[in-house]
Amino acid sequence: MRSAPADTNTPSSVPRGGPQSVGRIFSILESLVAAADGATLSELAVDTGAPKTSLVGLLAGLTEEDCLLRDEAGRYVLGPRFISLAMRATAGRELMMITRPVLVELAESTGETAVLAALAPDADVTTYLDRMESSNPIRYAVNIGERRDLYCTAAGKVLLAGFAPARLKAYLKSTSRQKFTATTIVSMRDLGAELSRVKEDGIARTADERIEGASGLAAPIFSADGEVMAALLIAGPSERMAANRIENERLLKDAAAKCTRLAGGAAGPQQRNGISP
Repeated sequence: MRSAPADTNTPSSVPRGGPQSVGRIFSILESLVAAADGATLSELAVDTGAPKTSLVGLLAGLTEEDCLLRDEAGRYVLGPRFISLAMRATAGRELMMITRPVLVELAESTGETAVLAALAPDADVTTYLDRMESSNPIRYAVNIGERRDLYCTAAGKVLLAGFAPARLKAYLKSTSRQKFTATTIVSMRDLGAELSRVKEDGIARTADERIEGASGLAAPIFSADGEVMAALLIAGPSERMAANRIENERLLKDAAAKCTRLAGGAAGPQQRNGISP
């Protein structure tokens, strides 16, 4: 990074957008990753080869979104939102590698589709990180990267049950909950009671709640600090899931506890209530 005079003027709002802007945003981020002490507007212009006038609005937008921070001397550094996204993406890849054998074993032992799910990095929804589909001709099929609501899915309820009280309250107040089927839980009171049961049992159960004829079971995977970092899910046709529920719950809990151990996690409240990692 070549040096340049410090910039002390705050960037004003400048229209930004288009393919070239996307490329420049990545150039800015790459420059700041390599700059331990951050960089000024002038330094970024030199390093990226872009004119200051083109960078001003981009820097303002990135700062507004907490992707960058700007100090009193006008130096920019990577912000908490960008760092959080990077850490969560890295953690997700590592978790997938660790849990893949368990996922395969779970699908084989239950005969149902097994899925690793976690919170999306940019929204309060669950995203599917990995999956091993059932070998049964009639099975639950999902795509890696697919997103689902938290309130009406087994994996989502496990993740919601791990929310701090203030965060859960904010989620329940701000989220519009659609009644997909007759059994979808949408009221704040009923959903709160459901999440309490998930915490107590260490497992979430859904039956025909988002899709008629499909049911799911999910259990938490805990991080080293005892927080819910992901959910392990099995899903399949409701009739088959109901017939094998007790055995499937046992297999799922054992698999989730194994994933917690492999990830170096510690028992959270849900695991201390009957599930040992």
